Amino acid sequence: MSSRDRILARVTAARRGNADAAAIETYIAQHPRGPVPRVGPNFADVFCERAAKLSNDIARVASLAEVPATVAQYLDKNGVERRAVCWPELLSLSWSDHGIAVEARAARGEDVVGITGAFLALAETGTLMLLSGPETPATVSLVPETHVAVLRTDRLVATMEDGWARLRSEKGRMPRAVNFVSGPSRTADVEQTVTLGAHGPRRVLVILVGT
Repeated sequence: MSSRDRILARVTAARRGNADAAAIETYIAQHPRGPVPRVGPNFADVFCERAAKLSNDIARVASLAEVPATVAQYLDKNGVERRAVCWPELLSLSWSDHGIAVEARAARGEDVVGITGAFLALAETGTLMLLSGPETPATVSLVPETHVAVLRTDRLVATMEDGWARLRSEKGRMPRAVNFVSGPSRTADVEQTVTLGAHGPRRVLVILVGT
């Protein structure tokens, strides 16, 4: 069998749902984990420190009920219109009580604020882990100039390895896309000068909910 035939055979097997996928999962389960850094006992403090170093803005609140007021204050501080799109899971919060007009839908080019949750966050790097899906449209975190991510403290894990392990155990199968958000979009392509917002949000607010 030629190399071309072997490649096409593997593609065909993968499309049928097959042995290759099962073999991969078996390998992952049996393969020993490599060394990982010690993150410390308080994931929330470590996450906030690392996320702030990545130019994220951080707010900590005790409950979800405090989120709309926190978002309103943040938008006013940055001169951003109180209008947003969000993931459906967040639509029931009291946005209108704080003068914020919110729609639950995928983001479009004219949307200025996107409000999402997060599947997990990695304390080691201050990174958000977001999964794509019908109820978690990726455009809400990628298109608007301002991204607000609402994260419960019980969704913090130490490392990326822990994040992938939780994804496999909780979801059973991979989503179409896993997006890792480590602060505002940035580039230094022009004269090595860092510019925020070149390919996505220019500001990110992470609201950590819980103690």
